[in-house]
Amino acid sequence: MRTAKTLFVVLALGVLPLAAQQPPTLTLNQVVDKILSQEQAEMESLQQYSPLVEAYIQYLRPDQDLGAVPNGDKYFLSRVELGKAVKLQPFIDVSSGGLRQFLQMIYIDTNGFNRQHYKFDYVRREFLGEVRCLVFDVTPQEKSGKGRFVGRLWAEEHDYHIVRFNGAFTGSAKANHYLHFDSWRVNAGKNDWLPAFIYSEQGDLHNAITEKLTFKAQTRLWGYNLGRVHQEEEFSRVLVESLTPVDDQTARSHDLSPVQVQRSWDRHAEDNVTDRMERLGLLGPPGEVDKVLETVINNLEVTNNLDVEPDIRCRVLLTSTFEAFTIGHTIIVSRGLLDVLPDEATLAATLATELGHVVLGHRIDAQYAFFDRLSFDDKETFRHFGFWRTPEEEQAAHQKAIDLLKNSPYKDQMATAQLFLRALQNRSQEVPNLISSHLGDRVVSGWTGSSAAARVQNDEKEQRNVIAALPLGGRIKLDPWSDELQMIRSEPVSSITEREKMPFEITPFLPYLTRQEESKSIRSQTVGAISQAPRGQ
Repeated sequence: MRTAKTLFVVLALGVLPLAAQQPPTLTLNQVVDKILSQEQAEMESLQQYSPLVEAYIQYLRPDQDLGAVPNGDKYFLSRVELGKAVKLQPFIDVSSGGLRQFLQMIYIDTNGFNRQHYKFDYVRREFLGEVRCLVFDVTPQEKSGKGRFVGRLWAEEHDYHIVRFNGAFTGSAKANHYLHFDSWRVNAGKNDWLPAFIYSEQGDLHNAITEKLTFKAQTRLWGYNLGRVHQEEEFSRVLVESLTPVDDQTARSHDLSPVQVQRSWDRHAEDNVTDRMERLGLLGPPGEVDKVLETVINNLEVTNNLDVEPDIRCRVLLTSTFEAFTIGHTIIVSRGLLDVLPDEATLAATLATELGHVVLGHRIDAQYAFFDRLSFDDKETFRHFGFWRTPEEEQAAHQKAIDLLKNSPYKDQMATAQLFLRALQNRSQEVPNLISSHLGDRVVSGWTGSSAAARVQNDEKEQRNVIAALPLGGRIKLDPWSDELQMIRSEPVSSITEREKMPFEITPFLPYLTRQEESKSIRSQTVGAISQAPRGQ
């Protein structure tokens, strides 16, 4: 006779022959024991990693028409050594210790996640993406101590890894409430489920002077493998060298002119910098998003009869802050900036300024061609790297961008770009840390041309129907193991209210979980992500 605690039920679909019968089912207690054992192994396994962690927080204020809107923000970026009691190596401001509070949310409980301290109640089975999970409600036992987790967890049904947990830590002596959070792990191989995304939200937190704080936060982790995948692929690649020199029957000299030598030297400096940034986990490896950017650059070049040598390359900075800058002939755009751009024309307007720098010959500092100039501690990166331009160079590049756009396929679509820049300007006081650049110049507004601005001002009805900017996470998804980037391909939303537009705002995560096995890439979507910014339909 089956007990009431038997978790798996054989469906009455007919009598199976003995050879086809399933193995003995597990009881509820046995499943819980496997989950607890697997979580302990997970915490031990994570100690070998030193990923990058980024936390972005938006404080909120009520708005009669838009609901809650940003009213200040904070930004943290660091590398964390998980094997050394969450030791931080800060890149950008962690002085307040706020990042540690968010990092606690990658674990359910590091001190007593067991039956003695917790009660587990089975809820149901549920799919998260393609992964079937067992869902449990988790509550602390009486007198189990302070700071315990209360909420819900999802454990994948194959090996019982916890892939998601949603709730809060309670019982703090310092405050009445801990932060509510939704923590996700993604598969990076057969037995590796790595913390990747944490969404936090609080509407009733009070600080030391009893001021009510309302905020939302996104925490992202990546760089677990720190580029070693590509190094291994390159090392194992078989290259065949010809036994005899190739003679192409030409009289062309192999010597280079001084101009060619200078170009080669500058390119070497570019390669040194981009390689160092990729190894740090700040720059994504070359991939499909780069090709999208390079296609837009090519459209600008062809329609303006430009022949740029050496070729322009595009790369993506993996951080959320809004940045775009050039390193010689390499254009860098941050993931966060790409996330919020509503359409290709606005992307073209963003890239046009950087193309202007290249066309005008604004070079990289050639000191980076000396490799010893890149020998510094990782946490000193933002002190050693800086790709700012002088005000005169910026102004010249902006004017050049306007000229390039006038001859481009995007010349009749600049009204949406102007709306984006206006929205950015309007929100600049509320999200100063999001739009503050750390390596290049700040993204500026109001330069796409007077004709575009006039069309925007004269068509208020059109403004109401257009999404000026997307929420964070609206364009790009990031694999936390390999740092690879992919475009989000979600279905467009036909009708969006004013409250659902959420320009530059934080939204929850909803990754589409898969088992990777041999592959190291993930597919994920973000709640609120919009593939294209549709007009009202």
